[in-house]
Amino acid sequence: MKQGTVGPTPHRPGGPPIWYGGFQPAGRARTGRLYDGWFPSQPKPEEYAAQLKDVRSAARTAGRDPAAIAAAMYVTLVIDDDPARADATMNDYLVRYYRLPAAETRDRERCFAGTEAGAAAWIKSYADAGASHIMLRFAGDIERQLDIAARIKRALGW
Repeated sequence: MKQGTVGPTPHRPGGPPIWYGGFQPAGRARTGRLYDGWFPSQPKPEEYAAQLKDVRSAARTAGRDPAAIAAAMYVTLVIDDDPARADATMNDYLVRYYRLPAAETRDRERCFAGTEAGAAAWIKSYADAGASHIMLRFAGDIERQLDIAARIKRALGW
C-alpha cells in the first residue's frame, strides 16, 4: 500500500490554531484547557473581561500559558448615519438570516446598529475589555461599511 500526504499541509508547524466560541462557563473552561483562542459572539462589552478571565484561569489551572490564548469577539454591525434606518436594516437581516424574530437573535448575539462614532466606541469597548481580534460581520451595504470600518480602524490607531 502506498503512503500519501493530503495537502496542502498547514502553513504553521503543528497545524492551524483552533479557536472555540464557548460562552457558558463549561465552554470557557474547555477553551482554557484545550484551545488556542476564545471566539464568542454572546458577551456584552461589560461581560467580556470577566469571561476572558475565566478562560485564562482555566488555562492556568491546566498548566497552559493563559496569555497564549487569543481573545476574539464576533459581532454583527450596520453602520449608517440614520440610526433608525440602521436598526431596521439589522432587524431585516437577522430575520432573513436566522428565521427568528430579530429581538430573539439580538438578545443572543451581539449586534450594533447606528452611527460610525457609535460603532467605533462599541468596537473599542471590546478591545478595552481584552479582545485582540474582532470579527465584523456586516448587514446591509457591505462595501460602504467596509470602508467605514477601515476609517474606524485608522481612527483608533490599529
